Amino acid sequence: MSQETLKAALGNTIEGLKSNPGASKVVFRADTRLEENVRCSAIVRDFPPMVIDEPPELGGANAGMNPVELILVALGTCQEIMYSAYASVMDIPVDSVNVDVKGYLDLQGLFGMADVPAGYTDIRYETSIESTASPEQISLLAQTVESHCPVLDTLVRPITVSGTVTHNGAQITVAQAATSA
Repeated sequence: MSQETLKAALGNTIEGLKSNPGASKVVFRADTRLEENVRCSAIVRDFPPMVIDEPPELGGANAGMNPVELILVALGTCQEIMYSAYASVMDIPVDSVNVDVKGYLDLQGLFGMADVPAGYTDIRYETSIESTASPEQISLLAQTVESHCPVLDTLVRPITVSGTVTHNGAQITVAQAATSA
C-alpha cells in the first residue's frame, strides 16, 4: 500500500467517524487456548492460529514467542504503524522506522520467590527513523505518535482489567491479585 493509499484510507475512516462518532467504539477480541504443557494457541479475526510458547528454560519447546515478548512486539509494532499512519496524514516522508524494545523482568516474581512484580518492572524502547524530513517535522511526528499510540497508552495509563473463572461451567470466586491503579 502506498503512502497516498494509506492516507486516503485513514482520511476516509476519520471522515466516517466525524459523521458517526458512535462508530468509534470498537472491541478487539482474541480467543486463546492452552494446547499442551505451556504451549498455547491464539486466534484473532480470521487469521490462522498463532502459537505462543515458552523457551525451554521456562518449560516450553520454543515453538513461538511467549506472552511477555508479545507485549514488546505489540508496543514496537504499534509505534511503527502509528509512525507510518501519521506520517502519511501529515505528509511527512518516512523511509523506515525501527523500534528496538526491551522489557526487564525478575523471574523471582513469576515463581513467587520474592516480593517483586511478576511482570515487567521497566520497558524501554528506541525508535530509529530514516527520513528526508526536517528534525522539526520528525519531532512533531514523534510527539504525535507518542501521544496517540494505543499500546503505549495502554501500558502507561492505569486501566481496569477484570475477568472471571469458571470450573466445570460454574463461576468460582478468585481473590483479586491485580488491581487497577
